[in-house]
Amino acid sequence: MPMDGLTVGFAARELDRMLKGGRVDRITQPERDAVVMVIRAGSENHKLLLCASPNNARCHLTGGSFTNPLEPPSLCMLMRKQLTGARITEIRQENGDRILRVDMDAVNELGDHVLRRLVLEIMGRHSNLMLLDENGRILEAARHVNAEMSRVRQIQPGMIYQAPPSQNKLNPESLQAEALEERLRKREGGSFAKALSDEIAGLSRISAEELAERVTSRGEDWPEDLADACRRLESLLRRLPEMAAPCVLRGEDGEAEDVFPFPYLSLDLSRQESSRTLSAALDIYYSSRDAKDRLSQKSASMIRTLKGQAERCARKLAMQEEELASAERMEEYRRMGEAIHANLYQLKKGMAEAVLPDWNDPEGGTLTVPLDIRLTPIQNAQKYFKKYQKARSARETAAVQRDKTLEEMDYLENMLMDAENCTGESELEEIRRELVRTGYMKRVTNRRQQRQLPESKPYRYLSADGIEIRIGKNSLQNDRLTQSAGANETWLHAKDIPGSHVIIRREGEIPLSTLRQAAMLAAWYSKGRNSSTVPVDYTLRKYVKKPSGAAPGKVIYTHQKTVYITAEEEEIRKIRLVEE
Repeated sequence: MPMDGLTVGFAARELDRMLKGGRVDRITQPERDAVVMVIRAGSENHKLLLCASPNNARCHLTGGSFTNPLEPPSLCMLMRKQLTGARITEIRQENGDRILRVDMDAVNELGDHVLRRLVLEIMGRHSNLMLLDENGRILEAARHVNAEMSRVRQIQPGMIYQAPPSQNKLNPESLQAEALEERLRKREGGSFAKALSDEIAGLSRISAEELAERVTSRGEDWPEDLADACRRLESLLRRLPEMAAPCVLRGEDGEAEDVFPFPYLSLDLSRQESSRTLSAALDIYYSSRDAKDRLSQKSASMIRTLKGQAERCARKLAMQEEELASAERMEEYRRMGEAIHANLYQLKKGMAEAVLPDWNDPEGGTLTVPLDIRLTPIQNAQKYFKKYQKARSARETAAVQRDKTLEEMDYLENMLMDAENCTGESELEEIRRELVRTGYMKRVTNRRQQRQLPESKPYRYLSADGIEIRIGKNSLQNDRLTQSAGANETWLHAKDIPGSHVIIRREGEIPLSTLRQAAMLAAWYSKGRNSSTVPVDYTLRKYVKKPSGAAPGKVIYTHQKTVYITAEEEEIRKIRLVEE
């Protein structure tokens, strides 16, 4: 449900109460469509997040940390110039819809106090964030919209801001029961919740169902007394500001599934966890969701590139296998050439074929040899010897090329698995740098897209015996993890398939329960995750070597033992994850 008009209204009231009169101290823009403003209000620093992401547009205070580009985007630079030091005068919702307005008293270059306004439109893929001047003129926007993109409304610096086209819906803040009843009479019947969503601005399906639940009799699809239901709804909407009691809806797995500005009677109340503020609830809900979505978007082009390269290698391998198959006639060409050479006295120019003794057949059989009628017998023999040499060279070349192709496919398969399993932007950037190094991707030269990211860290688990287990998240991290491990620490890896390097951080004897959990993690973080049984090799780190020039994550090892294990998600969840 976040963020429909109902939630935006509660968020606006909460932000206005907490930030009104606050001073804008710092502004950053971690993403193209997200701005973070540090505001000093009530003797505290607050981080206001205004995000116009197509999937996760929102407005709330956040405790999260963000990585910024090396150079700020133009919107960020202009906001710093126009808004640093400005005072927030009002934060409000527009017409009960999914539009938030932040008004600020700023000082211009001449020292005059002027109005500056931020407008956040939460409209799915049309979401946008705009900075306006005192005349309502657009100074800058997160997304520019020209006439080719939309004939209805353009958003460009210098243009006067126009609100999104009206949908002819009723404003919930000023709703009159009679006006709502008049509209609903025209469509009497069907779902009352859907009717409310269609006629009242900013109502999502789930919010409309909650309002319908509160103003109708239980189990009623359409109220028998429509006038009474409309009057009750008008009264309910008037009382909404007093009902603020934000909560997070938890799923069976404990993950945040939704956020409500007050407990929803239409849903299981036992799953609704109260929150100190709506901002805190929204921060919980979006903290991982937005990061995963953005990571997925950023990895999409990389994954497409890797899949395209893997398909190219597969086609090349098929051709090389075909060349090797045709080269199998090599020995036949040699035998034919030798048979002709040994029987020159029997052959004459113009013969189409000859049946000759096969000296390579231990049983003394014969060999039918096709001949070119235009060539002499000796020329026919030379022709077969040339075919033999050509096929021999082709086989050697194709074999070498096939080995290289198989090696490249293995590299791409590992990189693809790394990209699909990324959990953070640092890991994704490490993979991108590796692909740039090997020529599969181009180097990014735009400093507004580049970020100063910390080195990624491996997973850290604690076994049932309290022993630390570390797991590499990608091939480059695998190298670092293995190289930094102690010589007598235990190293594990799924046998003969792409997967993570796993280190048990203890030298000497390892409890069987810890070894089993480490092997299960090695199977889980491998391509064999969904297999019924995965063979996992383990040995001491000192027996693991990286060949010179080998691809990231590639090692050879000896003195290994093998265990066979099934990676069960329920068992994996029981192992304590210390650091993700």
